[in-house]
Amino acid sequence: QGAKYRGSIHDFPGFDPNQDAEALYTAMKGFGSDKEAILDIITSRSNRQRQEVCQSYKSLYGKDLMTDLKSEISGDLARLILGLMMPPAHYDAKQLKKAMEGAGTDEKALIEILATRTNAEIRAINEAYKEDYHKSLEDALSSDTSGHFRRILISLATGNREEGGENLDQAREDAQVRPPEIADTPSGDKTSLETRFMTILCTRSYPHLRRVFQEFIKMSNYDVEHTIKKEMSGDVRDAFVAIVQSVKNKPLFFADKLYKSMKGAGTDEKTLTRIMVSRSEIDLLNIRREFIEKYDKSLHQAIEGDTSGDFLKALLALCGGED
Repeated sequence: QGAKYRGSIHDFPGFDPNQDAEALYTAMKGFGSDKEAILDIITSRSNRQRQEVCQSYKSLYGKDLMTDLKSEISGDLARLILGLMMPPAHYDAKQLKKAMEGAGTDEKALIEILATRTNAEIRAINEAYKEDYHKSLEDALSSDTSGHFRRILISLATGNREEGGENLDQAREDAQVRPPEIADTPSGDKTSLETRFMTILCTRSYPHLRRVFQEFIKMSNYDVEHTIKKEMSGDVRDAFVAIVQSVKNKPLFFADKLYKSMKGAGTDEKTLTRIMVSRSEIDLLNIRREFIEKYDKSLHQAIEGDTSGDFLKALLALCGGED
């Protein structure tokens, strides 16, 4: 993910885990807690540092910091703060687990995570999932989804995408995956179309796919995203579109999701929190830039206009400034 992607949260200089642990203990002691102090510390430390604070807290007080935080904060704020305290792979594993719990499945969350994580991130998520839930992620996806959608998710969950650059001949061949009325093949049935798209979109490297998308336009005069939206439907379409958007511009993909989580009447706090937590150390500055460019207002302004109280303060701390 290189130097061009930048998060808004970094290691705190002059970090002292014991000092932080003591400050958190004091903030939670007695009647009512000092939420400001809790927020300030947790939102200004990196994830690695938060793990050290957990360790120090346990050795100083013989208590679990997560458990103590849970008893002091609730609602949206708790979801955010406790999310920040988890190692990223365990946080993603938990979000996937939650998306598959209960009656309905939150397909959008499954897609958002599995379509955007790198191979290394996916592999870490698989390990975390197994460790935390004593079941493989693949088994969970398998019993909770079906059809082509299940196949796409299981393919993405292998974390086995090619890592190399582009191969022009291969890209031209890959770009031939076109719907029947464009492609003139007698055997143009929908099933094989989805499978052909899957084989390419779920396994080729990002640089290679960018080349495939360019070749696709040259051959068909259509953008691949347009073709997917026209030819497919439901979760399969949503999953393919997410992969294409992530390949084209991952920070923009997340900027769009953040915008959608805050537009209209209600706020989708779960999506808002999930993206702010999971991108804070990866590319949140890039997401902010894409956001203001596309929507003519800063992410900071959008959050301010849509949330309130300590939840708002914590989100703004993660956002890290006005653009």
